[in-house]
Amino acid sequence: MATISSDSKNQVLHVDDDDVFLKLAHHRLSKAGYEVTSLNRPELALKHLLNNNCRVCILDIDMPRVNGLDLLSEIKAYDGGIQVIMMTGLVSQMTVLESLRGGAEACFFKPMPDFTPLLESLDATFVKVERWWRCLHDLKNRRAGELNVAGATQ
Repeated sequence: MATISSDSKNQVLHVDDDDVFLKLAHHRLSKAGYEVTSLNRPELALKHLLNNNCRVCILDIDMPRVNGLDLLSEIKAYDGGIQVIMMTGLVSQMTVLESLRGGAEACFFKPMPDFTPLLESLDATFVKVERWWRCLHDLKNRRAGELNVAGATQ
């Protein structure tokens, strides 16, 4: 399991209108050490991400009220650093391509008898989140150093 130094730890938001799959995934992901919030109402997802500093999200594609691909687009427009993994029962090449073009890290198909590929993808996603935080931290330190040098020469 990846170790995260930011406030996000191993938080995962899972959004799916299928309550049975939502509960199954919650159980499997929690057992693997993730802190999972499960929502069956996609219209609440963006608000949750904003209010909880959650950096990783799993989205179903085919949901009522808000399509997962549209939600992916909204999330990426708000913050491109939020990592999104797509899930769908709509098995097609177009579904995968639209997900990846929209900025998703991966796309998995339901039903999911083996959660190993999803867990491996989540681990890799949290490594990517850690790299984002490290890069931002390095940038902050570099700018602070530049300001200190500029202030000392004046």
